[in-house]
Amino acid sequence: MRWKKIFLTAGIVSVIGFSIPYLNYAVDSTYQKIKVFVEAFEIIKSEYVEERKDDDLIYSAITGMVSSLDDFSQFLKENVYKRLKDDTEGEFGGIGIRLEIKDGWPIVVTPLPDTPAYRAKIYPGDRIIKIEGESTENKSSEEIVDKLRGKPGTKVKITIAREPEKKDDEWKIFDVELIREMIKTENIKYQMINNDIGIIRIIEFTATMVDDFKNAIKELESKGMKKLIIDLRYNPGGLLVSSIEIARMFIDSNKLIVYTKGRTQKDYTEYRANEKAPYSKIPLVVLVNKYSASASEILAGALRDNKRAIIIGERTFGKASVQTMIQLSDGSAIKLTIAKYYTPNGDLIQRDIKTGIGGIKPDIEVKLTKDEELKLYEDMQEIYYPEKTKKKEKSKVEDKVLDKAIEVLSMMDVIKGLDNK
Repeated sequence: MRWKKIFLTAGIVSVIGFSIPYLNYAVDSTYQKIKVFVEAFEIIKSEYVEERKDDDLIYSAITGMVSSLDDFSQFLKENVYKRLKDDTEGEFGGIGIRLEIKDGWPIVVTPLPDTPAYRAKIYPGDRIIKIEGESTENKSSEEIVDKLRGKPGTKVKITIAREPEKKDDEWKIFDVELIREMIKTENIKYQMINNDIGIIRIIEFTATMVDDFKNAIKELESKGMKKLIIDLRYNPGGLLVSSIEIARMFIDSNKLIVYTKGRTQKDYTEYRANEKAPYSKIPLVVLVNKYSASASEILAGALRDNKRAIIIGERTFGKASVQTMIQLSDGSAIKLTIAKYYTPNGDLIQRDIKTGIGGIKPDIEVKLTKDEELKLYEDMQEIYYPEKTKKKEKSKVEDKVLDKAIEVLSMMDVIKGLDNK
């Protein structure tokens, strides 16, 4: 029987999980479409100009199906999934970037200071379009990271596309060859800005950053800090639990921090504050930009909706969905979106692919040009990492976002003084 032969030669009976009789006689349109898939598979196998392996064709089909869902659902081949599970170290051989997938392409969120990417002047917002000449379009973030990482001392060539200042101008495309190094991550930097205002920059939400944050705020208090700025610009996210623990330091009374909602009731989860918070009264401003993503958006949204902080900057990236990893029978896996995050007021954080709307809208919007953004990024590294950056003449670009935060915190004193009269 021809269909039986097709299934046996294709080797996909176990993949689709349907018996031959059921496939032949089922009236349900879904099963009829699976029959069409098998027909197409057999035609490609027998008629395509070059021979293709069964696994490659099937994996390509699964990849296309999963990638059509959203930017974050991904199919992982067995070798990629295995490396992902084994990757538990805090340091690795790489080029020193944090990236996210947007519109099917990997974009740089943060080049880490004193790394190959930073020294090569790769900037936030740069799109990595090729790695060793191979296109990165519609590749999973795990696949891309796997290609960028490697043994320290080895070279990797990447092709960068940089968005122009003006929409009508062409993108700047150039190649960069980098030598991989051991990358050690940092998550907190802090300092006093003036006599009573401190600033803590959260670079990434890691397993250790909560303790680091607590130590930072205590040290700033010892130096006279009365008001705080939390800088989440260029923060790609990280661990949800860490962002919730930071929120609980400033939000009290069991208030809602964030909740998830999916197709089923089991995907609905609420995360709430504790009854008391150690810093529930400290004047607070949070800085964000279009590269603030994931856990940083959850923290900003919780503080904004609970009227616990004023958010200043640009609308954030819009990446806040729940993925679960499901291993398949052959050792490969599907990373599948099962729920999305919502702020306490019910705002969906995840960016809508069709409309482009999403992220956290700041209370006070401060926009920067592309030129200002790049120069300011370099200046920020000199402020937070003076030991890792070469001294250069200070640029004339002012940090308008930080200046606005200082202005707002100063106005709080004026308002408080008027209230006390």
